[in-house]
Amino acid sequence: MDLEAKLALLSAAAKYDVSCASSGSRRSARRGIGSTAVSGICHTWSDDGRCISLLKILFSNRCAYDCAYCVCRASRPGPRATFTVDEVVRLTMEFYRRNYIEGLFLSSAVVGHPDATMEQLVRVIERLRRQENFHGYIHLKTIPGASVEWVRRAGLFADRLSINIELPSEASLRRLAPDKARADILGPMQHIAETIAERREDRRRLRRVPPFAPAGQSTQMIVGASPEPDLQILRLARALYRRFGLRRVYYSAYEPVAADPRLPPPDQPPDRVREHRLYEADWLVRLYGFEPEELLDESCPNLDHERDPKLAWALRHPERFPVDVNRADREELLRVPGIGLKSAARILATRRWAPVRPEDLAALGVVVRRAWSFLECSGRRVPPPLRVARAAEPIRATQLELLDGL
Repeated sequence: MDLEAKLALLSAAAKYDVSCASSGSRRSARRGIGSTAVSGICHTWSDDGRCISLLKILFSNRCAYDCAYCVCRASRPGPRATFTVDEVVRLTMEFYRRNYIEGLFLSSAVVGHPDATMEQLVRVIERLRRQENFHGYIHLKTIPGASVEWVRRAGLFADRLSINIELPSEASLRRLAPDKARADILGPMQHIAETIAERREDRRRLRRVPPFAPAGQSTQMIVGASPEPDLQILRLARALYRRFGLRRVYYSAYEPVAADPRLPPPDQPPDRVREHRLYEADWLVRLYGFEPEELLDESCPNLDHERDPKLAWALRHPERFPVDVNRADREELLRVPGIGLKSAARILATRRWAPVRPEDLAALGVVVRRAWSFLECSGRRVPPPLRVARAAEPIRATQLELLDGL
């Protein structure tokens, strides 16, 4: 198979991996080619919302494992291909010089043994860094079951490492991916987290410390291939953030790739709305101080598809509103629909000098059409925006009912 055919096949197989954010690295180049910035790489997006700005490929789709949900599963018929180290290095450098990409996202099926596969991936990024002087962004997928030595070596050359936790429970992993074990996934996560913490401590005492995965680590969960509710998924995400210090947990709606009695029907479309709501809830748990048990409970374990999680929570807790923007603390402000991290910080900074008025809210970044019915300014109700058609949106009508009840 020629190089062009390999590229078409292995880039298409890589689209199912969504964890390709590139922010957080500070690698700079005085000599060589490429650089990364703390603000991250500017991405373009495909029609289905996938990030395509990186050269995003699998090293191989010849997998020794037979995970039911995977496009590379061993029992699935179809063409197979494997790059060589030279081919991936050449593609990366040529694409970068032509300004097609700004970095590399490299993953692989398990070819033979995890260590043998991991060795090939590490050799690619080592060649790029040492021989080609490539200083662009590199995200490397760690192979489950790979040895600590190869994981440590990968972290010296990659900006971000990640390993997919795949499914929300160990029972589902045993049923759908019998060749994988949860320990083979959590073990490398733990090692990466500990090494990042060690390097952070070393930087406080030593002048020069070699970087280790400066953009941290992330993981991905497949949503919809197994029966776990959103509450269980969010609890797992919270545990991963706290235990391993992950930068992100990514959620990927299950896309049928083959008929299998253990999986949902092959004609069932991916649940993109559920995927989107999980991202919103994850943001609230990770940055806004919410707990999964506040958003969901055992009687209602799945997120509302019609309302975003913060609005749904606010409507269930009318006793918490209205919030006075001139008296509320940061935590109270962040629980108001329409107020985000930046707008909350601006409110707190502004009111040190003068009270915030209703007409100031939009200039401070508050989404007034969402927040007005939950706010007051020094005892004054915030009036609705002039352009809000009260009967046009069911959510707005619900907010008005809440306002009347207050």
